[in-house]
Formats: sequence, structure tokens, C-alpha cells
Amino acid sequence: MINNIDLPKVKQRIMFMQDNLEKLNRLRKIDRDIFVKDFRNVDSAKYLLQVTIEAMIDISNHIIARNRWGRPETNKESFKILAERGIIERKYINTYFAMAKFRNRIVHMYFDINNGMIYEIIQNNLRDLEAFIKTIVKNISL
Repeated sequence: MINNIDLPKVKQRIMFMQDNLEKLNRLRKIDRDIFVKDFRNVDSAKYLLQVTIEAMIDISNHIIARNRWGRPETNKESFKILAERGIIERKYINTYFAMAKFRNRIVHMYFDINNGMIYEIIQNNLRDLEAFIKTIVKNISL
């Protein structure tokens, strides 16, 4: 159980993530051909993924800082610390780190992200974000 946090701040981030997941789930229902051909779908999904992952990283770093569990140098280190403290399951460390790397690819406008990749991510990987939310909620007093 995590007690030493700014509960309203974490709760706000969780709600933000949940709202974004609802939107991503709506985009997920669009036929692949229609999705990849319409920049509005792709750009919306990219943005929603980016800011949702950023909220996940913010929550992680907030928990670590407030509890004085160290100063992670990387996102992967943040996830390792949370796993060591029993906040997240170890099996998710690499998944969450890959999400953070993907977010960096979007932010820094690397052009090796194609529309089909975005579609596949929203089809297959939203459960990873949901798992993060469930784990955090389980470990704090909301």
C-alpha cells in the first residue's frame, strides 16, 4: 500500500488515463483500412497514446519521489523501483519501458512509426495501460 502521495494529483492522472483509454477504445473499433487512411484517426491515437504514457510515467515518478525510494535516471529504472517495492509486477517492467520508448519516438518525431503500427498498438496493447491503472489503484487509497 502506498500512502505518501498527493492523492488528488494521482487520482487526476488516473482519471485522465481512463478517459484516454475510452477514446482509444472508440478508435479501436474503426476498420483498419479506414483508420490508416484518415490522418485524424492516426494522429488522435498517437496523441492519446503519448499523453497516456506520459501520465503513467508521471505517476511512477511521483510515487518514487514522494516515498524517497531513489532518483531513477531512466524510465526503466522507475519501473524497476516500483516492481522492487511490489507496486507493479516485475513481468511488466519491459512492457512499460517499451511504452516509454514508443512515447519518445512519437515526441521526437521519428518517422519509422507507420499508421499500421499505431493501429496494431491500439488493437493489441491497451490492456497494458489498463493493467498499470489497476495496479496503482489497488495500491493506493482512492
